[in-house]
Amino acid sequence: MGNFSNLSQEKIMAIRKSAYVLIQLHKSGKLGGETMPEDQNPELAKSDEANYAYFTLPMALNYQRNSYRLWESAKKTFLDVDTSDVFNAKAVVDMDIYLLREKLLKYGVALQPNKQPQIWLQLCQTFAYDFDGKIKELFARNGNSVEQVKKYMLSNKKKFPYLSGTKIINYWLYVMGSYTDLTFTDNEHISVAPDTHVLQASIKLGMIDEIDLQNPKIREIVSEMWNVVFTGTELNPIDIHTPLWLWSRGGFVVKVDNCV
Repeated sequence: MGNFSNLSQEKIMAIRKSAYVLIQLHKSGKLGGETMPEDQNPELAKSDEANYAYFTLPMALNYQRNSYRLWESAKKTFLDVDTSDVFNAKAVVDMDIYLLREKLLKYGVALQPNKQPQIWLQLCQTFAYDFDGKIKELFARNGNSVEQVKKYMLSNKKKFPYLSGTKIINYWLYVMGSYTDLTFTDNEHISVAPDTHVLQASIKLGMIDEIDLQNPKIREIVSEMWNVVFTGTELNPIDIHTPLWLWSRGGFVVKVDNCV
C-alpha cells in the first residue's frame, strides 16, 4: 500500500521531478487541453455574482459524468431566458421543485431527475438564507481563506451537498480562483482534486499501486501525498491537477521519465 508516510525522500524527489516535467509540458501545450470543461461559460464579468453562481452550482453535479458535457449544458441553461433563473439562489428557493427539475433537465445539467434537483435546491437554500443569495459572502466571511472556507463547509456538510466532498471542494476552489475575481490568501491549501484521472496518473508516477484504489480513503491519501511532494517548493499542490488530468485523459501518450 502506498501510504504517504512511507514515501522515501528519493521517491518524493523522483515524483516531484516528473511533476515539474508535466507542468512544463502542459504550459507548452504538449498535453493538449487547450479548452478545459469550464471554458464553456457565458463569459460574464469575473466579479459578477452570477459568474460565481455559474461556477458553483453545476460543480455539485459534476460526478460520474463527462465534465465537458456538463459545462456545455450549464452554458445552454444560463443563456436560455426560460432556464437562466436556476442560477439565482433566491429565485430557486421560491420555485416549485417540479419546475426546477424541468429546467435543470432541459439541457441535461441534471441527469438524475430527483436527487440532483434536490442537491441544487439545498445549495441555493444555503446561499439564499445564510448569505443573502451571495456566494461571494461565503468567501468574504471566511477572510478569503481556503483553509477557513474548507473548515466552514466541512463543519456544515449537509448545507453543501457534494460541493463539500474531498474531490469537488478542492477543484471547485481552484476553479473559483481561476474564473472569478476571487483572490485567496492561502492557495497552498487547495489540495490536488483526486478524481479518476488524477488517481490513474498517480499510479503511473509510482505514487500508489493499482490495488490501492480499493481503499475507500484513497482520495484523501493521494491528496495528502501530493501535499508532501510539494512541501517546501514554490508550487502549490493544485498546480499539478490539470497536467495530471490531461495526461491521463490523453492515454499517457506523452512519455515522462521515472514512470511505471
